[in-house]
Amino acid sequence: MINLPFRRPGRFWRGNLHTHSNLSDGALPPEEVSRRYQEAGYDFLAITDHFRATYGFPLADTRELRSPGFTTLLGAELHPPRTEFSSEWHILAVGLPLDFAPPEPTEDAAQLARRARAAGAFVGMAHPAASLLTAVDAESLDAAHAVEVYNALAAREDRGDSWHLTDVLLNRGHRLTAYAADDAHFQPQDPPGCAAWVQVRAESLAPDPLLAALKAGHYYSSTGPELHDVQVDAGFVTVTCSPVSKVLVTGGNPGAQVIHGEALQECSLPLAMFKRGWCRVTVEDSDGQRAWTNPIHL
Repeated sequence: MINLPFRRPGRFWRGNLHTHSNLSDGALPPEEVSRRYQEAGYDFLAITDHFRATYGFPLADTRELRSPGFTTLLGAELHPPRTEFSSEWHILAVGLPLDFAPPEPTEDAAQLARRARAAGAFVGMAHPAASLLTAVDAESLDAAHAVEVYNALAAREDRGDSWHLTDVLLNRGHRLTAYAADDAHFQPQDPPGCAAWVQVRAESLAPDPLLAALKAGHYYSSTGPELHDVQVDAGFVTVTCSPVSKVLVTGGNPGAQVIHGEALQECSLPLAMFKRGWCRVTVEDSDGQRAWTNPIHL
């Protein structure tokens, strides 16, 4: 069943799902982090500090930072042991209750992610490329809703893009969605924040509808371009967007359908080559900024 968000009720709300404050290793207090995102035109923010004993297992209470035109989602970045090449996981959990308990000494990654999901969280695999996450690691995290396919902070070490692992997981039958995020810390050596985001389709700017839409995959991700509409009909995908220089459709088979041009705003591409039953759309503008749909299951 094709599950595209573009003609669903409501509107798109711009938000960042992965952000740090001085409650862990970020430079700024939650109030200042929130102010910066509001001034950049965001509609919502999740401050997801490192849920480690070193910091006292922080879970930022940002409810007082909400206003009629801006909201916050409560969450944290969880770090159970271990992956093949790292001593700890990086698991994003957005929508946690404030009384979410620290991990037990015997609790592994799969168990902690399941507990976070059961508590109401949207669960994501944070920056898999930067963490050198393997397919075996990723397949063990059976409670995940999504993969962080672009991480702006990890891009500084040329490991910002995690689509390859996501495509492998999709081909193995895992119904995961894909989000982009800043992972902003606002440290002097870091790239600036407000560089990657999600556009979530929901009927209101309130935490519960936003979380429900995230879990349902009713969003797309971007570092710049806007996707206005994406529809599948009669073996073609039709894309309407802000002006871009490339529209690309990839999927479970090697190869792609591509259209290049100047200030492209609408085009249709054939889907016959995607025999594995899913595809995704990427658009890229003249500055090299991109936007991505979630996987489209045909």
